[in-house]
Amino acid sequence: MPMIDRIKVGIIGSAGYTGGELIRLLLRHPNATICFAHSKSNAGKAVHSVHRDLVGETDLHFAKDMLLADIDVLFLCLGHGEALKVLSEIQLPASVKIIDLSQDFRLTPAAVFQDRPFVYGLPELNREAIKSAQNIANPGCFATAIQLALLPLAHAGLLQTAHVTGITGATGAGQSLQTALHFPWRANNISAYKTLQHQHLYEIKQSLSQLQPGKYAVHFIPWRGDFTRGIFVSCSMSFDGSTVEAQAIYSKFYEKEPFTYLSSEPIDLKQVVNTNKCLLHLECHEGQLVVHATLDNLLKGASGQAIQNMNLCSGLDEKAGLLLKPINF
Repeated sequence: MPMIDRIKVGIIGSAGYTGGELIRLLLRHPNATICFAHSKSNAGKAVHSVHRDLVGETDLHFAKDMLLADIDVLFLCLGHGEALKVLSEIQLPASVKIIDLSQDFRLTPAAVFQDRPFVYGLPELNREAIKSAQNIANPGCFATAIQLALLPLAHAGLLQTAHVTGITGATGAGQSLQTALHFPWRANNISAYKTLQHQHLYEIKQSLSQLQPGKYAVHFIPWRGDFTRGIFVSCSMSFDGSTVEAQAIYSKFYEKEPFTYLSSEPIDLKQVVNTNKCLLHLECHEGQLVVHATLDNLLKGASGQAIQNMNLCSGLDEKAGLLLKPINF
């Protein structure tokens, strides 16, 4: 196999959780080099002074300048609305690929910036489009889990109105100080939020409609958990069949996927934390199918999936830099 040139990467918004995870993974990526990690508020500081897990791992410093002409791929790890603003302010060479981790370009008709159309970056749905994409809108964390739980049914034309509950760790809310992240409030506590109106519902419905247009609904109640990272969702809907028949549908849909697995045994959060995996488990009871899905919100739900997309659109091994083992205990 011919040697693959190294991908030169820039990161804007590199001081947050997703930026830190991108740096951590890219430092060990066999085909990528970080050219700059930009942070407006931390310019000049050592990266490990903010991302303390990287002490002894890198001498990289947060950059003041964006060396846009020197890179192949630009990751945008910014708050919602900020990616669009930054792209409007910089002069990005047409040759540079964009992978945006915000929600700014996930939904049509907003999935375009100037003459740059964005492909929705869920590999299990849009792999071939991602391979030839110049610009990718990385999916949301809850959206990834729920879509992976429901896509096989939509592909089979069997998706009914789904009732979903899901719980997420504190890192899903980012680093900004807020009451819901304050340790005395979060510890030993659970709460619901954005009931039936979570922002990820729009991209979920958009993706499901690609495979099965119709009038079914997705009713979603998200929960805040008292743990750091990870997502666990349970989706319930009518299903005229057995667990074995449902498993056959899911096994066929995901048989060639490198990171999405169907488990015959019950699943738990610790199986996926610190990995790019999504695990699924199915149960049927009295005409209802329940699909459980779990993933790491910062990896398969954000930075890991962003690197998976970089690998695909750069012609690299899809798994490069992502063969990670869960900590488990």
